[in-house]
Amino acid sequence: MMPIETVDGSDRRPFEVTNRVVLSIAAPMTVAYLTTPLLGLVDTAVVGQMGDVALLGGLAAGAVIFDLVFTSFNFLRAGTTGLIAQAYGAGNPAEEQTIFWRASALAILCGLILAIASPLISLVGIWFIGASEAVSAAMSTYIKIRLLAAPLSLLNYVILGYLLGKGEARIALGLQVLINVLNITLSVWWGLYLDLGVGGVAWAAVASETLAAALGTGIVLSGFQRFASFSLKELAERTAVKRLMVFNRDILIRTFVLMGAFALFTRQGAHLGTVEIAANAILMHFLVIAGFFLDGFAAAVEQLSGRAVGARYRPAFDKAIKLTTLWGAFLALIFCAVALIWGGSLIGVITTSEEVRSEAIKYLPLAALTGLTGVLAFQMDGIYLGATWSATLRNMMLLSFTIYIAALFILGQFFANYGLWLALHIFLILRGLTLTIALPRLRNATFGAS
Repeated sequence: MMPIETVDGSDRRPFEVTNRVVLSIAAPMTVAYLTTPLLGLVDTAVVGQMGDVALLGGLAAGAVIFDLVFTSFNFLRAGTTGLIAQAYGAGNPAEEQTIFWRASALAILCGLILAIASPLISLVGIWFIGASEAVSAAMSTYIKIRLLAAPLSLLNYVILGYLLGKGEARIALGLQVLINVLNITLSVWWGLYLDLGVGGVAWAAVASETLAAALGTGIVLSGFQRFASFSLKELAERTAVKRLMVFNRDILIRTFVLMGAFALFTRQGAHLGTVEIAANAILMHFLVIAGFFLDGFAAAVEQLSGRAVGARYRPAFDKAIKLTTLWGAFLALIFCAVALIWGGSLIGVITTSEEVRSEAIKYLPLAALTGLTGVLAFQMDGIYLGATWSATLRNMMLLSFTIYIAALFILGQFFANYGLWLALHIFLILRGLTLTIALPRLRNATFGAS
């Protein structure tokens, strides 16, 4: 459609949001995201087949520290998606290109810093988790190897963010499937059949990230051929760079707090014992799987809400929220039912340890419910990231986290591992509710009162 001149002199660029549009983004990304927890399950199963609880605990602890440090840089993906979507909605291809290069430069710089600091990060992780010597040794091996690929891994975040911002979900799906299938294949080969253990699992991730970064960069650059040119002066334009840094700062704080919440959960579980941390490590995969089911529709609403803000078109914004929230709730119900019915069998496949199996099955219902209690939080995150309402997203996360800490320690003290899972549900619910309450004010400020 052609732009429409509004009363205040700005241009609107109307576009339709339908179930088909939503699913064209959400379905490929759901499939792509689901390969990621599948990777985690395979890695856990590979190490679990060795029958050493300490190695399983070390992999779990290493993955938590890796996620705490590395996923804190998820702002590179989320920030790129929101800004690209808005530039796309505004019909500004030159800005799309400059946003990609700014984000890529930042990603490579951050990745180099992480790779150089890997020994220090390993030592801090050992101190933070406070597990046994055997668990700590396995964790250190995993972290040091994985961080070697940090520059390319973070560049993959930017590439994914760019593709999502453009709504090119099928290409994003192809890259995500490639990186995760290769990772799974190499993990089984190097970790189990070549008997390289935790080190083999980590090297598999390095190899797959490298290939994906090379292919993804080629795909993005090939698309630039039809874009308008830009200058280095435009790339370093002060206002735009400041906007990028402020947005990324807020998302960094939000993401760091989120990962800190999961790390505290793991830490408190470690204090309960080796069996408990291993059981919780398995059960956390259910939360991750639920999250990636929901993240497909969160990605859809992120792209569509960002595009609507760039196009200055409120009807598309409102329709995107409605459809993605309904689809997300539907999938959360399905996941809960599937997890309750077949979760016990999956746990049996993951580990050969009878005591870990028994412990995990005991808390399975609480893990299965995480999709339902977290569905609103995932959808609101997508909306706020696409609309680049980062300050409120950050503030509501901090508020929810503060209440979560109190619940974690109080409920954990009285109800042990049951208390830890109840506190996690409280955290998920609060995140969704606080963002929902703030939504009408921000929507009216962005589009004007309806």
